[in-house]
Amino acid sequence: MTVSPCRSNFFVKYKDLYQFLLTVQENCLKNNCRQIVSISLDIDWVDPLVVLDKLTQANEINFYFENQGKGEAIAAIDTVAKLEIDGKERFTQAEYFIKSCLKNIINFGSTNQSFAKPHFFCYFSFFDQNTQADYPFPCATIFLPSWQITVKNQRCVLIKNILINASVNIEKILQNLHSKIELIQSLEYYSTNLDSLQSKFNKKSVTNATDFKRSVVSILEKIQSSHLNKIVLANALDVNSSSQFNLFKSLDNLRKMHPNCYIFSTSNGKGQNFIGASPERLISINNQKLITDALAGSAPRGKTPVEDAANANRLLNSVKERHEHALVIDFITQRLSQLGLLPQVLAPRLRQLSNIQHLWTPISAIVPVNVHPLKIVSQLHPTPAVAGAARDFACAEIRRYESFERGLYAAPLGWIDASGNCEFIVGIRSALIDGDRARLYAGAGIVAGSNPDKEFAEVQLKLQALLKALDNSHNP
Repeated sequence: MTVSPCRSNFFVKYKDLYQFLLTVQENCLKNNCRQIVSISLDIDWVDPLVVLDKLTQANEINFYFENQGKGEAIAAIDTVAKLEIDGKERFTQAEYFIKSCLKNIINFGSTNQSFAKPHFFCYFSFFDQNTQADYPFPCATIFLPSWQITVKNQRCVLIKNILINASVNIEKILQNLHSKIELIQSLEYYSTNLDSLQSKFNKKSVTNATDFKRSVVSILEKIQSSHLNKIVLANALDVNSSSQFNLFKSLDNLRKMHPNCYIFSTSNGKGQNFIGASPERLISINNQKLITDALAGSAPRGKTPVEDAANANRLLNSVKERHEHALVIDFITQRLSQLGLLPQVLAPRLRQLSNIQHLWTPISAIVPVNVHPLKIVSQLHPTPAVAGAARDFACAEIRRYESFERGLYAAPLGWIDASGNCEFIVGIRSALIDGDRARLYAGAGIVAGSNPDKEFAEVQLKLQALLKALDNSHNP
């Protein structure tokens, strides 16, 4: 029997992996079980957004996450294990799902580097039940991807998660892996600068200006007469385009326009995507060190350096904006303390984005080994920055005032790895994309002293940033 040189080289290259997979399969046969093998390989640098564009199929769920400031980008494609649920127990069930999957994962390759371990990708909706029957995303989705491509400081890691049982064909698995790696590496010099058609947009506010301002007045009366301190009132803008939205071009626009935000996208595998550029981190944990952002209180950027500085100064000294900001700090420190953590409040600063600036206070803590990241997420979501204070009353009022389903807007999206490191952001400055239609979301915090005209203007300002990125004929 002759073996083609190409094929024999292939088996020489993957000999250790081949043996490893055979051993796992024998074990599955002996114990009548299934196991997940997580293969971690260093590959030549490639842009994860390009990989997502070229590899993802319409019927697969996926996840994209990029933070240029940290030199990180991650694309997750298709699933090996997945949980979709709703209801009050969603965070607990998600934690249990991740823990039980981890018991069944065997690693192969260099897993001691950052981002080289298997990651679980999660998104949760704002409320634990959706009232809109046809809202396209479940209230919680947690999945272990089939493919994961990560860039961290120019180092590129490919993770392939495979379900092994007694009957899978190991040779076929390896050949599939080999051809996928070759395809991925061929994308090294591929650019996301795609030519786009000129699109025409039709725009319609879900809540018109008069109704929105009327709601603000009504909320201000409630704040005056009750124990409510703040309600975040969101609005949505429906956009119809003359052509399909190009998801990858939009994400590329977002990362160019908002290099200091978290760029994210997730797909439900049914043709709808939720994307955005969020300035707000809910939590990140690295080697048990947690950081969270108190981000509330806003002002526009100025057209000149002098005007910009004046706006920043006004923001820093505004009693109303500082009060709104303090509500968020108090809530976060209280919630972390309830979990037995000792939060350290760092010095307040400004978070300056391309068209808006916010009051920003980072808060840090050390996380005990027995506290799962999702316990912290469930304690913190939703913060007063996106809901209000007192939280439960504010959430009930949001349901009353807003005529649309928030869904993934202002909700936690992120990842958790096998060591309990994680990064979750808050899905603000976001849009739900469905073919040639998009719904854009933005909100404003209403506190005593809020002005209905100014709050409406703030929401419009936040919507503009997204609208610009969706216009694929526009190159930032």
